[in-house]
Amino acid sequence: MSIINITNLYKTYGSGESEVKALRGLSLSVDNGDMIAVMGPSGSGKSTLLNIIGCIDKPTGGKYLLSDRLIDTFNDSEMAELRNQKFGFVVQDFALVERYNVYKNVMIPLTYSKKQIKLKRDKIGKVLSQLGILEKKKAMALNLSMGQRQRVAIARAIVNDPDIILADEPTGSLDSDTGSEVMDILKKLNEDGKTILIVTHDMNVASYCRRIVKIQDGKVSK
Repeated sequence: MSIINITNLYKTYGSGESEVKALRGLSLSVDNGDMIAVMGPSGSGKSTLLNIIGCIDKPTGGKYLLSDRLIDTFNDSEMAELRNQKFGFVVQDFALVERYNVYKNVMIPLTYSKKQIKLKRDKIGKVLSQLGILEKKKAMALNLSMGQRQRVAIARAIVNDPDIILADEPTGSLDSDTGSEVMDILKKLNEDGKTILIVTHDMNVASYCRRIVKIQDGKVSK
């Protein structure tokens, strides 16, 4: 069953001489529980696609259905809820708040949750334990190793139990051993039912995925 259906998607930035066509009629279907590597040269539209799927950016044209509902029909508050509840984001530079400790960084997506504080604490403890960093919960983000930072970023991404995890070069700042550990974590999350899309240049990362989607010049290449 498809959770994401994209048809003839376009995205243009700027206008006139500065116009950039990031996506040019891209179509893609993602099944529930899939794990996909999105690959292609720099500037091919990979990150743009991920941002549109995650409702961070809007397409210029085309159709995007999320769980069989047109994304255009969501209002602003629904879009904000989607970003916070439906999706978990993992990025190359971790995007942690340096002056926060691990616990507070992972708490960020739960800030607007109506759950009782005890349930929030229990959930954070569970994901930190799941990722092997529970003992680091009081450590400041700036004092963590690269691998620990990415684990915190993944914990933050999954603390709201999203259906879809979007990862943009999640091992790009890591050495090969630590990168493999992160991919093992993502693979386990996929086996537990999460749908995962990973933008990567690394064939080793792609080898963890169920399929590879190659993008060239803003379209899926055949």
